[in-house]
Amino acid sequence: MTGNLAHLTLAFGLLGNVVSFMVFLAPIPTFYKVYKKKSTEGFQSVPYVVGLFSAMLWIYYALLKTNVMLLITINSVGCFIETLYICFFLFYAPKKMESLKLIVLLIVIGFGLIVALTQFLASGVTRGVIVGWICLVFSLCVFVAPLGVVRQVIKTKSVEYMPILLSVALTLSAVMWFFYGLLLGDFNIAIPNVLGFIFGVLQMILYYMYKNKKPVADEKITTSEAKNSEMGQKIPEFKDQKIIDVVKLETLMHSDIPKDPSNVPSHTIEVKA
Repeated sequence: MTGNLAHLTLAFGLLGNVVSFMVFLAPIPTFYKVYKKKSTEGFQSVPYVVGLFSAMLWIYYALLKTNVMLLITINSVGCFIETLYICFFLFYAPKKMESLKLIVLLIVIGFGLIVALTQFLASGVTRGVIVGWICLVFSLCVFVAPLGVVRQVIKTKSVEYMPILLSVALTLSAVMWFFYGLLLGDFNIAIPNVLGFIFGVLQMILYYMYKNKKPVADEKITTSEAKNSEMGQKIPEFKDQKIIDVVKLETLMHSDIPKDPSNVPSHTIEVKA
């Protein structure tokens, strides 16, 4: 029984590594666009800096444990890939200082403080528990982040900014890591992935609900065009009516003015001396 459990844990861990690797490669099309345009335009460095911070945090947690080697493997790869993304982003970013400030704040100061405080103020099992809780809370915050995308999809009725393949990959990743954490008895790994699974399923449901619907913006444009078309039909009628009224007014004015000046009555004013 224990042997089967160990094999299952290994299987879910390996599958988690494979799916997470695919998720790490998901931003490649974005960086291809950046490369072609030679500018980061409206793209932000936040997801990649947060991704690097998360990978470093999980590596630190895994080093404090003894049986989560597969966390180290995938997050080491994640650190390497996210670092490449950040370097690429900084190369083409017009405003590099904003990204550099975030890197210093989150990676240097944030991660540095976590390591320093847990090393000096905690020891043994307590240190692992504290870092585990930090990983758990941070992962929950990361999984809550897609709520902004969900809100945008519901508001605009458009799935343009919610790629279905990424949603599927994130959902599968959450499933794999949930069972990996559950079989290991490590709830710091399992619990955040429950939320990840729920949000992943929600995103897929929304995708199939709105994938064939017209975005709200398009509907507004269509309505506006229809109104403009109706106004365009009414304007000529209005112009024609105005022309008729002007002709009538001119006719009335000319009918009051005598054509023969001799017929104009003369008024003589007698001045008495």
